[in-house]
Amino acid sequence: MPRSARTPRTSRTPRTSRKKRSSLANRAIAASAALILGGGGLVAVNVYASAGEGRPSAAPPTRAQNVGRQMSTIDCPDAGNELREVPEQARGEVDRELAAMDTQITDAYRQFADRKEQISQDPGLAENAVLGPLRSKRTASLDRIAIAIGRVGERPAGIESLAGCSLRADDNAPGNPGGTGGSGSSGSGDTGDGNDTGDGGNGNGNDGGQGGGNGDGNGGQAGNGPQASDFVDIQSVQPNVDRPRQRRGASRGTFTTDCGRNENGKFNPDNVIVAPGVSNGAHHMHDYIGNQANDAFATDDVLANGATTCRNQGDRSTYYWPVLRLQNGQDEADVDADGGGRDQNVGEIQTPSEVTLKFVGSPVGRVTAMPRFLRIITGDAKAFTNGDANANASWSCTGFENRQLKDKYPICPEGSQVVRTFAFQNCWDGRNTDSANHRTHVAFAWADGRCPKGFRAIPQLVQRIVYDVPPGPGFAVDSFPEQLHKPITDHGDFINVFDQRLMKTMVRCINDGRRCR
Repeated sequence: MPRSARTPRTSRTPRTSRKKRSSLANRAIAASAALILGGGGLVAVNVYASAGEGRPSAAPPTRAQNVGRQMSTIDCPDAGNELREVPEQARGEVDRELAAMDTQITDAYRQFADRKEQISQDPGLAENAVLGPLRSKRTASLDRIAIAIGRVGERPAGIESLAGCSLRADDNAPGNPGGTGGSGSSGSGDTGDGNDTGDGGNGNGNDGGQGGGNGDGNGGQAGNGPQASDFVDIQSVQPNVDRPRQRRGASRGTFTTDCGRNENGKFNPDNVIVAPGVSNGAHHMHDYIGNQANDAFATDDVLANGATTCRNQGDRSTYYWPVLRLQNGQDEADVDADGGGRDQNVGEIQTPSEVTLKFVGSPVGRVTAMPRFLRIITGDAKAFTNGDANANASWSCTGFENRQLKDKYPICPEGSQVVRTFAFQNCWDGRNTDSANHRTHVAFAWADGRCPKGFRAIPQLVQRIVYDVPPGPGFAVDSFPEQLHKPITDHGDFINVFDQRLMKTMVRCINDGRRCR
């Protein structure tokens, strides 16, 4: 089929078996494997940046290229996290404007990437051609947000301070170890991250930065990541999982729901929680299991009547996360589509070899039922620029799951598979199924297992996704373009659409200490 005629796939043959790799994939895998040194060190990553780009040049970088690499992305304050109080009547308009601001950053990042070498030689070009126009667009959107809120409540003060953005370096970039310095600021000012939702410890044992990879790497998906230092040999990581001690009265049971692995290939780049009514609101592709009616326009009624891939038809919940792609130089069907190639997400989408959805109890007491249509986002799709206040990525390998990585992708030994684990918030405010920033109505329990004041324990969704991908640095999750496919941006989304009877069964099983399916 001609490339111009392609559309995103709604179904396809699952890509899970290593036996079906193309010869091009085998060459890429062999090249990746050759990069792994005895101690897990790396010297390069991703032989094929993307189909059509060819192999990276072996010539040493010029001075201009080195300067250009130091500024890798665009960093903007996340207005969505700052807006904690938005009247219900204004949320639709506010969400649409926030989605528009994401698109503005995506467009500006594309311009920055296209002119990166020119900007390295003429830093003033960044302000004139990228940051200045972006600031103007963000100022207009923030003004419309303030007007919308002001119609039905108190107009937010100081919101205009969120308009400015800056160029910043990749934390892992050569010559910038651990640095986040920016340049070419467009006058944003420090607004703080405003992301603390009472997460006093999520119990998943993530220790960001464990065993960071070495080497400087080059390029990645569509030339915007990841790079070698985003990967680490899991065998070099020390065990770091520390779970709260179970106390007397703990709810020790579990409830597991089987909803498949997205074998039917349902994808879209929407996010009905964050950007309802906005197509391509995520700018990256999601895997969906459970409810099959989920797209940007799905209302609660639509979800209630949607078909489900869950074996128990009483579970019509929707579970979704960014797809993982194998970077072997092969095009996916979405190479010319929103959320795919147009948003710099390229490579073969991988169907998980295993997905487990398990609800667990509280280590200190009983759990209460989740309300129907409760929405929970765990992790932060913008954690690379936002910081790790809301990050909740957990990467590991089968056989090594007592070693969890937050800001690195794991290199698994032969015979071991890559594992993504999402432990969702397990405390609810008892009133709201959502909140203005989609976070403050839920929280993680403290390190000792107790919920923050005013919150009650609910069944905690623990989502485990396994991939049979070749050993070595050759994969990445989809992301917003400016997030550079960083592992710390991994996240999961859940909308509870259990029927009342099955939810009661779940709560009884967990509180009674039974294991149910």
